[in-house]
Amino acid sequence: MQKLLIIVGPTAVGKTEIAVHVAKRLNGEIISADSMQVYRGMNIGTAKPTLEEQAGIPHHMLDIVDPGEPFSVADYQRMAREKIRQIAARGRLPILAGGTGLYVRAVIDPYNFIPADTDWNLRDRLRQMAKEEGLDGLYRWLSEVDPVAAKRIHPNDERRIVRALEVYKTTGQPLSFWEQQPDEQRPLYDLVMIGLHRPRPELYERINRRVDLMLEQGLLEEAKELLAQGLDEKFIANQAIGYKEFFAYLRGEESLAEATEKLKQGTRRYAKRQLTWFRADRRVEWVQVGENRTAVEVVNEILKIVADRWKMV
Repeated sequence: MQKLLIIVGPTAVGKTEIAVHVAKRLNGEIISADSMQVYRGMNIGTAKPTLEEQAGIPHHMLDIVDPGEPFSVADYQRMAREKIRQIAARGRLPILAGGTGLYVRAVIDPYNFIPADTDWNLRDRLRQMAKEEGLDGLYRWLSEVDPVAAKRIHPNDERRIVRALEVYKTTGQPLSFWEQQPDEQRPLYDLVMIGLHRPRPELYERINRRVDLMLEQGLLEEAKELLAQGLDEKFIANQAIGYKEFFAYLRGEESLAEATEKLKQGTRRYAKRQLTWFRADRRVEWVQVGENRTAVEVVNEILKIVADRWKMV
């Protein structure tokens, strides 16, 4: 079974630096597991590693699509698994590193996804129908084409009604059909999962410093470009920490200080959610960084875990 090393943890914990050091020691290549780093032009707000930070180690799944282009977790799953296959074929170790827990799970676990890309035009038409004809009309339509899904979706839940009809129109099958398809029941990889953590005060201070540095590097300019492209309302960047916090400032609705503090708070909350997600996975072996531990010490601890698990000399 193909070996796969995974390095996860909350934002700003130091995953990039450690993953690069480990890759150098294990002849590895890194596959990003970050849901926003796939987008071109979104560099500062997503903390995308620079060429200098990549330090000559091949990085994959960065800059895959333009902002606004449809890109699903299923797309990521398919592409990342192919990258794993290609890296292994070159005789190197694939290392999946990042903080988007769903992306990691999608790659390593037997997830069965609905094969329906987001059709923004169709979605907009359905939403317009809801406004003009009433949501009850869409719900009746859903009840006709997918009574199973309609039974569990509330008649006032516009988002889920629209999504269910979008799946039906895009795939030709109702949402309930896809949800009943069986997942694969075989392990996909021989895993070693490493989780990096820092003492909370230290992590939060790093988050605050990172936000200040992002502003110095031009985060506002990136947010302006997204806003100018009309991506604030429908594109996922509006939900992405690092951009949405500044849209109100750029519209003149709040001060820069307020927007900056909002970003710091939102990032700290996000880090807490990430830790909750990864701590729920018992396969993760936790390694502490920070508190005067050097990168070499951290990497050596990870290498020992890897060697013990895979019986490497």
